[in-house]
Order: sequence, then C-alpha cells, then structure tokens
Amino acid sequence: MRLLLIIGPPAVGKMTVGREIAAQSDFRLFHNHHTIEPLVEVFGYGTEPFNVLNAEFRRRVIQEAARNKLDLIFTFVWGLQDPADAGYVEELVAPFDQAGGEVWVLELAADLATRLVRNRGESRLAAKPTKRDVEWSDDNVRRMESHQLNTDPTGSTTTPADAFLARHPHLRLDTHDLAPTDVARIALAWLNQDATDAARDLRPADAV
Repeated sequence: MRLLLIIGPPAVGKMTVGREIAAQSDFRLFHNHHTIEPLVEVFGYGTEPFNVLNAEFRRRVIQEAARNKLDLIFTFVWGLQDPADAGYVEELVAPFDQAGGEVWVLELAADLATRLVRNRGESRLAAKPTKRDVEWSDDNVRRMESHQLNTDPTGSTTTPADAFLARHPHLRLDTHDLAPTDVARIALAWLNQDATDAARDLRPADAV
C-alpha cells in the first residue's frame, strides 16, 4: 500500500492530477478541500474549531486508509520553510510508516501566470466553493508567492522539508506545458517503474 502526497502551490493542478492518477490506477483521491469546504461552512476558515477538526479529519482518513491497506493520494500545499508544516506532514504519514506502507511525494510546479489561468478552471471551482470568488482567489495565489512552496531545483536552498523528502521517493515535475493526463502518465510510469526495480532487486527468499 502506498500514500502518494501531491504537493505544490495553489492552482498548480494537484487535485486534477490526483483525479487522473486515481482514474488510471487503484489509488483513491483524498484532496485537501474534502475537509476544508464543509468545515468552512460551519466554522469559518482558520478559526480554532476549523483548525482542530481539519487536522483531525485528515489524520483519521489517512489512518483508516492505512489500516484498510488502501493506496491513497493526498493533496496539499506544503510551506517548505515552515518547521511546523514538516512536523505536521510527519504526523500525517505516520500511519502508513507504522503499517509498513510506502510514502511517495509528487511535487508539481508551474509559473504564476499558468497557475492564475488554472485558478479559474471549471473543475477547480466546482470542487472548491471557497475559490469561487475568483478575484479573492487570484489575490491569494499571488500572496502565496511569498512562501516557498516548491523545492529549489538547483539544490542551493535548504528547507526543513529536506530530510523528509530525502527519505521518500520524490519526483518534481514542471507542469507548465503538460496536460493533467500527461502528468498522470509520467507519475504512474515513475511509480510503477520504481516498484518494478525494487521487486527486481529482491533476493529470491525475500520475493516469496
């Protein structure tokens, strides 16, 4: 069983790519707005009960997926420079680690202009009512540019997330010129090829 984390900045296409991967595999999609939207309607975004329940619902869904040996996709925005975010991710994946599962990280990147176009996509707005005020949502995408939400491809900028990413398979894709179906195809080839390589390296006694 595998937990695939899809990370990247807002409107990069995490949910859409997650849906494509799920449609072409046994993975189930659990995107971050599955918990955000109902809680915002009841408590308002960022309030204490919202924060408590948002974290708890996500933890419990991932815990049950691990207990039932499901392949799960979880999408979210990771502030890579924030130690608290790194600690939160460690807690989220703990059920899969403890159950002997695998944790993989697919990182999506795209320039701001591309993401502003995607921010107004029909599927995004249909699944995420809080993004339907598109002027506010566009401003939010721009404001988030002040945070480091993608790794540095040159490797010259270190972050608290580096230790986690070094321990797990990690693929960074620039999706500027890629359709979601293409990203999903590349991601599945990466997931399946690495799994094939791992099986090939097993000793006969281990492969039983």
